[in-house]
Amino acid sequence: QVQLVESGGGLVQPGGSLRLSCAASGIIFAITPMAWYRQAPGKQRELVAQILNGGIINYAGSVKGRFTISKDNAKNTVYLQMNSLKPEDTAVYYCNALGQAGSSWGQGTQVTVSS
Repeated sequence: QVQLVESGGGLVQPGGSLRLSCAASGIIFAITPMAWYRQAPGKQRELVAQILNGGIINYAGSVKGRFTISKDNAKNTVYLQMNSLKPEDTAVYYCNALGQAGSSWGQGTQVTVSS
């Protein structure tokens, strides 16, 4: 059974930073593509960043240069370092794993960027 548990969300002022974590179990983490998505109120869920096998990394244009995705295979954890946060980054952030059993999602963590 795949489990993804996100943490690290919260309230931050514009220009601030947060680091999200997603602890994974039930998958062969080292060979599983991982991603972060987000969903703002009234909007569709969108891809923020993904890290694929072979170390290939992709970012949404709106976060490129500000966000960094990384994996720690020893800890079965994927991170999203978010810098220079903007109010439009406010959303629920979800961790996603594309494992052998298909796509799995975490419960989400709220990120609010506001002064």
